[in-house]
Amino acid sequence: MLIENIDQLFTERQLNKLFPAERADAFFDALYGDAAEGAYDIAVSFQGLKKDALEFRFDLHRRPGKCLACNLTYGLPQVFLRHPIINIEGLVHGIENRLAGKATCSRWELGETKEISSDLHVVPLTIFLDRTTGFTPD
Repeated sequence: MLIENIDQLFTERQLNKLFPAERADAFFDALYGDAAEGAYDIAVSFQGLKKDALEFRFDLHRRPGKCLACNLTYGLPQVFLRHPIINIEGLVHGIENRLAGKATCSRWELGETKEISSDLHVVPLTIFLDRTTGFTPD
């Protein structure tokens, strides 16, 4: 089964519902006891469909007056894997629900932090789709 208009399933608005901006403040409040101590905001963006995988990423946008230093972000994949506020399992489940039965997620993995600029670091999230559901990529 072909997933038509996949970009429309994962618009910025839809992804903000699955991973609301307030989650970054909750994350920093849990880590530091004060959300204002956080150096970046966290958003999820859709990068596209590649073969049998959906490519997303966590975008870490530097907050005004803060420094987005590499030492703050390079260990994040390991932290994100375990952190209940980030809740990657829940995010993947929400993404799978958006597919409305046209495909299921067989597994997912986080990549290493990449520095795009001094204002943006990213953590790739790849969600692999189960081919047994009849899914065929565009």
